[in-house]
Amino acid sequence: MPAIVHWGAALGRPGLDDVRALAAAAVPPSVNNLMDEPVRLAILPEHHAGWSGKPGVGGHRSDGADWSPRFAVDTLDVTGEARATRASSGPGLLDAGAAVVTVEAHDDVAGLAVAIEVELTTSGLVRTRAALTNVAGRRDGGRAGSGEDRSASTAAGAASVAADVYTLTDLHLALPLPPRAREILDFAGRWGKERTPQRRDLVVGVHEREGRKGRTGPDAATVLSVGVPGFGFAAGEVWGLHVGFSGNHRHYAERLSTGVQVLGGGELLLPGELRLEVGESYRSPWVYGSYGDGLDDQARRFHRWLRAREQHPTRPRPMTINVWEAVYFDHDLARLRDLADRAAALGVERYVLDDGWFQGRRDDHAGLGDWVVDTDVWPDGLSPLIDHVTGLGMEFGLWFEPEMVNEDSDLARAHPEWILQTGDRLPPRSRDQQVLNLGIPGAFEHVLGQMTAMLTEYDIAYLKWDHNRDLVDAGTWPTGAAGVHEQTLAAYRLMDELKARFPGLEIESCSSGGARVDLGVLERTDRVWVSDCIDPLDRQQMNRWTMQLLPPELLGSHIASGVSHMTGRWHELSFRAGTALFGHLGIEWDLARATDAENRDLAEWIALYKRHRHLLHTGDVVRVDEADPSLLVYGSVAADASEALFFLATVGRSDVAPAGRVLLPGLAPERRYRVAPVTVGSPDHGLTPPPWWGTPDEGGAYPGIVLDGRTLAVAGVQAPVSFPERVVLLRVTAEG
Repeated sequence: MPAIVHWGAALGRPGLDDVRALAAAAVPPSVNNLMDEPVRLAILPEHHAGWSGKPGVGGHRSDGADWSPRFAVDTLDVTGEARATRASSGPGLLDAGAAVVTVEAHDDVAGLAVAIEVELTTSGLVRTRAALTNVAGRRDGGRAGSGEDRSASTAAGAASVAADVYTLTDLHLALPLPPRAREILDFAGRWGKERTPQRRDLVVGVHEREGRKGRTGPDAATVLSVGVPGFGFAAGEVWGLHVGFSGNHRHYAERLSTGVQVLGGGELLLPGELRLEVGESYRSPWVYGSYGDGLDDQARRFHRWLRAREQHPTRPRPMTINVWEAVYFDHDLARLRDLADRAAALGVERYVLDDGWFQGRRDDHAGLGDWVVDTDVWPDGLSPLIDHVTGLGMEFGLWFEPEMVNEDSDLARAHPEWILQTGDRLPPRSRDQQVLNLGIPGAFEHVLGQMTAMLTEYDIAYLKWDHNRDLVDAGTWPTGAAGVHEQTLAAYRLMDELKARFPGLEIESCSSGGARVDLGVLERTDRVWVSDCIDPLDRQQMNRWTMQLLPPELLGSHIASGVSHMTGRWHELSFRAGTALFGHLGIEWDLARATDAENRDLAEWIALYKRHRHLLHTGDVVRVDEADPSLLVYGSVAADASEALFFLATVGRSDVAPAGRVLLPGLAPERRYRVAPVTVGSPDHGLTPPPWWGTPDEGGAYPGIVLDGRTLAVAGVQAPVSFPERVVLLRVTAEG
């Protein structure tokens, strides 16, 4: 079975003899009281081979047999731009560069077949998945050593049929870690404060992160990384793993008493979710691995791979307004038209009507599942608003929560059996809602039909797709069998079908904010809502760490009102806008309450976004390791290193003043650059510029200073002194 000889820093261009030697050099010696033959760690770890860690395949027949399969390789295939050449000796040694390797194997005794795909991308990302098939009907007689001829009698044949169902409990894939990787970084969090970093040592045992919420979760590991102690953004080898799945999932890092270490993961299957009849298969989600010399290097492999996808959004990310925090459920046509007028005057390009437009939805207690326009509020339908919005040159977007249902809805009253439920009881309510079982064909077709009708009748370019509760006690009526796996796949099918029916439709993944952020949902969506909390102080950290997986153009990042609706904190517009700028920029604010000065400043921030969004959305993300935790330094450097935009965010009060120099890495070492502050809108109170900024001209622009890229990376420039909760932007442009 395939095993990884090396995953880490590039080896140059080794020949086949070098690869053979490397494989031989990795074989450990025999040690007393262990297996007589060295244990070989396959990508699909094998219990039969003596691997005492988590096995790749977990499952059994009804009689408890076939729980430890022993696969034999049948075929090995390589596809990619670089064609494979098989060596004259040593079958299985290939030289293919970036490509996909597929290995097919079987176990006749267990009646199982498996196909493992391993892909190396041009960005340096590795990903792998496996498909397990129950082939029990093709076996030659009974199990080895049983002495039983299953065709000897009708009774024996019937027993064989019953035993041929294979219950799969786990299908995990694992990537090896070197012994020097001993420090773990992953993420915790909660609603409104997603992706909070946490570190610990990797010790003997398993560091396991299970997601049992039926969605990725605000506390998901996201990227489980293990690196050399003290690794940071700029340096320190680090290996990371991400499971690209939006339902229940598992990430783990494991260290055995032998010193062998792995990163692994896959879907977390609930009891009985996967019972494979003969001929049926299960394919695991992709498990992604990213190595880097520092967290920025690791993140760039994810970013570059995502940006190279055919479906990755490449047109300029529209400046967006979402009306939720402006009007909530108070849908008044005159007020919403006025908001559209104000937004268009500022340069907004997309207008999103949030929750509250559909039948019976005057608050969050009723209406989910009835996706028709509420004629009590919208007697003429949505056309009066949509026509007004599109007439102003903006796209129109609409909020849906297709996977949910309120018990107080026509749908739930007509089909209570369509609610995910176990036994004869309903799950506990969350946000006064239940989960609609999309695994039931009738429920799926109902939602698809209603959404298709809305998208057909109205000019809707964008869906904000919400998912506001965990899947708890999520069974399928009438048996109560666990239904999370099928629900997740059905949600994917619904998104895929709508995109097929309406080419060009964009979808935002929102799930109580950032509770569905993963590469599974990103295969069919164009944006994620990082968090329901738009407080810029919290967003500084949440945006920063979400970028460990996703590039900024995929992160919904909005300018909120002065007082945060979630935290009650008040912030200057410059901090709110400066924080939101590094992402897919939007507004979530009642513009009717903005002052004339705020509107002028807001227009300048929007214009700045439009000038620099290409750089922000195509450049390499750079995050500087904090010498002073009160100051976050980060930015985007153009792929050709011709320009950069850096952000200096003061998020607290420093123990010293001034804070000292800040480094601006990622530029071409020999090129010379002009570094100057970007002035936007009204000057911030409490800002003391350093002398190198120079004297501003009549328009308020500072000349800045010229230094080479190497100096900026290793010596840096003096930071300004600032009140807390302020952002300063530095524009870096190559001279000549």
